[in-house]
Amino acid sequence: MSSPIQNYRIAELLQTQQTTPQIKPQVGGGPAFDEILANRLKVSGHAQTRLQSRDLQLDKGAWERVIGGVERAAQKGAKESLVLVDDVALVVSVKNKTVITAVDQARLKDNVFTNIDSAIVV
Repeated sequence: MSSPIQNYRIAELLQTQQTTPQIKPQVGGGPAFDEILANRLKVSGHAQTRLQSRDLQLDKGAWERVIGGVERAAQKGAKESLVLVDDVALVVSVKNKTVITAVDQARLKDNVFTNIDSAIVV
């Protein structure tokens, strides 16, 4: 059994810590782009691995175009889309707003994309 804390100042500090929410400071006065992306489009573990192993990097503008394309596809009723952005092809679950996989231009040749119902060029 644990005995109660005898030092009232420590007990007071512990109670304050438990009730005070931790607020992370924001650099630049607004939320980070990664946070915005996470709220609008997720990247699956598989897709993240493909992006890293193939050294595929999309900048903020490219991700914004992808998100815009996915939103347009959702309005048209698409469920699984192939999104072509710059030299990268992304298979995206429109319903779940999740990037499923990523392929670079060098691997696009002779590649067959299945289980998609739409294609978006952004």
